[in-house]
Amino acid sequence: MGFYFYSACCLFIIFSKATTAIDTISPSESLSDGRTLISSDGSFALGFFSPGTSKNRYLGIWYNNIPIQNVVWVANRVNPVNDSTGLLKIETSGKIVLRVQNTTAVWSTNTTASVQNPVLQLLDSRNLVVRDGNDSNPENYYWQSFDYPSDTMLPGMKIGIDLRTGLHRILAAWKSWDDPSPGDLTYGVELEGNPEMVLRKGVEKYYRSGLWNGDGFSGSPNLRSNPIFDYDFAWNETEVYYIYFLKNKSVMSRFVLNQTESVRQRYTWNPETQTWKLFSIMPSDYCDRCGLCGPNGNCDNNKLPACQCLTRFKPKLLERWNSSDWSDGCIHSKPLNCQTGDGFIKIGKVKTPDTTNSWVNKTMNLKECRAKCLRNCYCMAYTNLDVTRGGSGCAMWFGDLDDIKQFESDGQDLYIRVSASEAEQKKRAKVKLGIILGTVIAALLGFVLVICYIHRSRRTLKELLEESKHMPIQIELLELMVIWHQNTLLTEFFQ
Repeated sequence: MGFYFYSACCLFIIFSKATTAIDTISPSESLSDGRTLISSDGSFALGFFSPGTSKNRYLGIWYNNIPIQNVVWVANRVNPVNDSTGLLKIETSGKIVLRVQNTTAVWSTNTTASVQNPVLQLLDSRNLVVRDGNDSNPENYYWQSFDYPSDTMLPGMKIGIDLRTGLHRILAAWKSWDDPSPGDLTYGVELEGNPEMVLRKGVEKYYRSGLWNGDGFSGSPNLRSNPIFDYDFAWNETEVYYIYFLKNKSVMSRFVLNQTESVRQRYTWNPETQTWKLFSIMPSDYCDRCGLCGPNGNCDNNKLPACQCLTRFKPKLLERWNSSDWSDGCIHSKPLNCQTGDGFIKIGKVKTPDTTNSWVNKTMNLKECRAKCLRNCYCMAYTNLDVTRGGSGCAMWFGDLDDIKQFESDGQDLYIRVSASEAEQKKRAKVKLGIILGTVIAALLGFVLVICYIHRSRRTLKELLEESKHMPIQIELLELMVIWHQNTLLTEFFQ
C-alpha cells in the first residue's frame, strides 16, 4: 500500500512539473528545442520554430493563445540552427547564449553590467528580459528584447534612439515569409535635420511621418481619434522615440513591416473569426510616397493629376510636367528679392515638408518665427512647432520644400515665402473679397428694411381705410399716394 502511494506521489510531481508553464530560467537551467517559456498570463511563448516551408530553426517569441503562430521577435535572425540541437542558456554573468549541440554559439547578448543572481524572464508585455532575481525592482533590466526589435512593434516598445548610449531601435522586415533575416524595408526615427519617423526601402526614403506637432504627426492627422491605441513621441536631450499603448488591454494589436508589399501594417485580432484584421496601412495612398511631385510640389489625392505646384509657383520644366514627369518640381512664379523684401502666404491642411533642411525652436511664437524666417534669405517656410493650446514654437525650412501633401481636412498650416508683390496680391484679394461681402450684406439688409417699411405702410393704409369708410374720394387718392411712395423707395434702393 505504501509503495503504491509513494509511486502515485512521484508521478503526480513529475506530471505537475511537465505541465506547469514556466516563464523564467536561471544559470542552472536551459531551454532546449521542443520546450517553451510561457509568460505568466499565458499570452506569449518563447521557443524554437521553423518559418513557412523552411527547415531551419530560430529562437523567437509568438502569440500563445491563438491558433495562428505569429512570431513577433526573433533572436538569431541571421544565423539559423540547422537541426533540433539548439540550446538556450543564461550564464552567471547575465549573458544569454544560444548554442548548437551545446558547443557553437550562433547568437548571444552583450551584457557588461555585473549581475548577482541573473534570471531570464518572458514578461506578459512580450518583453524578454535579463534581471537580477534579488532586485526588489522588477523593472530594472540589464538586457531586454524590446531594445532589439525584429519586424514587429509591440505596445510599450520604443522605436527610436537613446542619445546617451547611441542605441538605435529600428524595425526591419523579414526578407521573406520563410526567412526572418533582415530585408531592406526598415522603419525608425531619423535625426537628419529634425526627427521624423521614416520608412525606407533600401536607401530610398519611401514614406515619412511629417514633423511631430504636439498632437500627432502632420502626415497622419486622423490617427489620434482611433479607438484601438494611443501614442506619443518623446523628443528631449536624452532620447527620441515613438511609442504606443493599447486603449483596451484585452485587444490584441500588432504593427508589422511587410517586405513583399513594402508597407507598414497594423492588425487587430478578431476573436469571432479567429483571424487578424487589417486596421491601417502606410503608405496608405498615392500621395504618401516620398517626393512624388518634386521640389515645391503639392500632392493632392483629390485632384487630377495629383501633383500640383504650390500656390504662387509654376512648373520648372513645363513640357516634362505636362507629360507627368514631376521630378523637377516647381519654382516661384515671380523671383524672390530678399533685399527689398518678400512676404508669406498661408496654405492650410498640409503635411509639413521633409525636415532634412529644417530648424526648430520650442520657445518662440509664430510672430517671432515669421520675423526670423523673413530675415534669413534661405528660409522658405515656417509654422508652429506645436499646434496644441493655441500654437507655440517655431519650425522653419530652408531651400526647396519637398514632399508636401494636401489633406481635405485636418493637416497643418504652412507659411510659404513668395515675392512681396504676390503676398500683397493675396492681401488685396482678401480685402476685395471683404468689400464685396460687406456690400452684399449691406444691400440685403437695406432690402429687408425696405420690405419692412412697405409692409408697415400697407398696414397704415389699411388702418386709414378703416377710418375713412365714408370718404371714397379721399381713399382713392390715399391709395395712389402710398403706391407712388413705395415705388419711389424701391427705385432708389436698386439704383
